[in-house]
Amino acid sequence: MWGMTNINSSPSSVDRTLVGVALMLGFCLTAPLLDVAAKLASGSIPAGQITTARFVGQCALMAPFMWIMGLSWQIARVHWPTVALRAVFLLVSTFCFIAAIRVMPLADALAIAFIIPFIVLLVGKFYLGEDVGPRRVGAAIVGFVGVLFVIQPSFVAFGPVALFPLGTAVGFAFYILITRGLSRRVHPVTLQFHTGLIASLLCIPVMILFQGSGSEWLDPVWPEGINWLWLLGVGFFATVSHMMMTYALSQAPSATLAPLQYLEMPVATLFGYLVFQDFPNTLALIGIAIIVGAGLYMIHRERVTARQLVTERPAPPI
Repeated sequence: MWGMTNINSSPSSVDRTLVGVALMLGFCLTAPLLDVAAKLASGSIPAGQITTARFVGQCALMAPFMWIMGLSWQIARVHWPTVALRAVFLLVSTFCFIAAIRVMPLADALAIAFIIPFIVLLVGKFYLGEDVGPRRVGAAIVGFVGVLFVIQPSFVAFGPVALFPLGTAVGFAFYILITRGLSRRVHPVTLQFHTGLIASLLCIPVMILFQGSGSEWLDPVWPEGINWLWLLGVGFFATVSHMMMTYALSQAPSATLAPLQYLEMPVATLFGYLVFQDFPNTLALIGIAIIVGAGLYMIHRERVTARQLVTERPAPPI
């Protein structure tokens, strides 16, 4: 899903892989809590303000860890453009998803966003020049067909807002691609702190600019009562879940982690039903099944290809 498989059978590699798996499972359990908190807040708080709270919270939560761990507050100049681009893509992805779940069920919005691995694959093939076979391309196309099954009833029910998760998918796909390259060069805590800082510096001026504009997406309001808790939850669960994902990508092969992310779907569906009494309709469930099936098949083909490469690799000289 996120890149080439790193095959290594040494004990240290096995230990790192187990840590990566545990962290990815943690991501799948905590990321939907971010969505729940955002949806609860979106009833009275604009999507732009919730997005801002998400990144300000991340920045504030990561700062003490930067200090305790003695990490440098600076990033090598060569990495700054990439880190900034990572923040922009995550910012766009977050705003689109929060705008969508304001009216859409969590499971429907997440299902549409789950075309992320297909976008990553197609970008890898047509832009990065990665070797991707026709079966995996076919699986990606089938996955896009599944998305249409989910979008169609959502578009009828909610209008153009049903297309927002597509923005989430594109933004998060490029966020994943950038994270894949940075996770072994920049410390995860440093990466998360600066991503939150850059995104916050981009969001706050927009909130000031749109204050009093009447925009349902960007005009900030003063939170009341329990809405403060929801905003804190957005920042907290976003920070924890994305730290887990960033660490996981630095510890385990991406082909091992990729299937695990699909556990986020049933967890989000369960939370959506328990908290909001939302459940996908029949057509959406068919689309979700197609998306998950196509994604898992694509991952299977990546593993088959990786094994073939290892088998065909010539033995080292004795």
